[in-house]
Amino acid sequence: MRVCIVVEGCYPYMAGGVSSWVHGLIKSFPNLEFVILAVISNRSMSGRFTYELPENVTEVHELYLEDVDWNRKGRRKHTLNKDEYRALRSLVMNQRVEWEVLFRMFQEKGISLDRLLMGPDFMKIVREYYDLNYSQLVFADFLWTMRSVYLPMFFALKMKLPRADLYHCVATGYAGLLGSMAKTLYGCRMMISEHGIYTREREEELLRAEWVKGVYKNVWIEQFRKMSKLAYDRADLVTSLYEYARELQIELGCLPEKTMVTPNGVSVERLLNLPGKTEEDEGKINIGAVLRVTPIKDVKTMIQAFSFAKEREPRLKLWIMGPCDEDAQYAGECREQVEAMGLTDVVFTGRIDIRDYLGRMDMTILTSISEGQPLTILEGYAAHKPVIATDVGNCSGLIFGENDDYGAAGILTHIMNVDEIAQAMIDMARNEPMRLQMGESGYQRVMSGYRIEHMRETYHKIYQDFAGSMGLSLEEERTE
Repeated sequence: MRVCIVVEGCYPYMAGGVSSWVHGLIKSFPNLEFVILAVISNRSMSGRFTYELPENVTEVHELYLEDVDWNRKGRRKHTLNKDEYRALRSLVMNQRVEWEVLFRMFQEKGISLDRLLMGPDFMKIVREYYDLNYSQLVFADFLWTMRSVYLPMFFALKMKLPRADLYHCVATGYAGLLGSMAKTLYGCRMMISEHGIYTREREEELLRAEWVKGVYKNVWIEQFRKMSKLAYDRADLVTSLYEYARELQIELGCLPEKTMVTPNGVSVERLLNLPGKTEEDEGKINIGAVLRVTPIKDVKTMIQAFSFAKEREPRLKLWIMGPCDEDAQYAGECREQVEAMGLTDVVFTGRIDIRDYLGRMDMTILTSISEGQPLTILEGYAAHKPVIATDVGNCSGLIFGENDDYGAAGILTHIMNVDEIAQAMIDMARNEPMRLQMGESGYQRVMSGYRIEHMRETYHKIYQDFAGSMGLSLEEERTE
């Protein structure tokens, strides 16, 4: 069986989180052929892989959401027929979208996106939508916004897709759109594995975004909802990492019988016998933040909370461990914040192997404003380290447990609450017995339900069932 993994904005370009999960999944099935279909922003990212691809990855295909139409044949004028016009109208007007017609139109007709978006058919449809919903706005601005909203979707619809038996999409959105189109074109199977709920994450980002204003946020949000609905409708199986996420998928339109909870898993053996504290750590209480230095991780709140905690508990030291190149401007602002506050016990390590540092930590911390089921918390638990985490995603379930009675494995705080986070640092630092007990609770929780072996078994059965339904052999030997 040939599996196409469809990812957006992560593997194999960015480290950590979803990328680590994808890399681990592929390596778990060394005799299964994988193809990567990566959705990235533009050609400047092409081929800039952070990961060394496993040998069973045979192809990498890239879709650029910010691009130009390179197909000269496609620059001829194309007049939409009645069915194509109706399908395009159903898309823009947020009606029952005639996706099959759109798939055929963009795949077979060699349409110029420039001519389509600048042409009379698109403008007529947008004008109708504008008159019904947004007539208080300036039409010229609204038209250009609609062009910018639909251009990346149309790039996706024009892409020539690799053939595979199973399209495994690691999100809805553009990845789900591609998987849905592949299922229609090739008759393949399709599944979705969401780590966060894509539609909700995009809504949160758009509501905070400064590049899109006012009611235009609604236009973008509606676009992501349309793609997610399509993906949920066409998928044969939709997985999530925890029960509440599954409930959100159902709330957003996914049929309950398609859904399945498949928790993350980490390699406990990889994190055994880690080197402990060094002379540098003498007299210090080390807090480890394993993350990408990006706004969604809210490192600035973490630094501010640390500065308050440090005043009351001088032994504290903060280690920010992870890449700083994904958002260099934000990372630079975090460093400037540390310098402006006169903090001397904050270390930015850059990209690391956590096995070199995790054993030296007394606790880990995550102050994100959005998460799924963070691998960094589970890796900390595997090393007997408790966590301070904001109440996002499945952090509450990981800290307090969902199906066990091991007890709290850390302290949960509210998002962006500097006082709560600072107090959690102080409480954890000053109560060593509590800290050690929480670390043991986390370790027991990982051992009972979040080991990599559990995840492998789950996905082995999923892939095996898909292969069987298509009369194929999985041709894969599991590794222990």
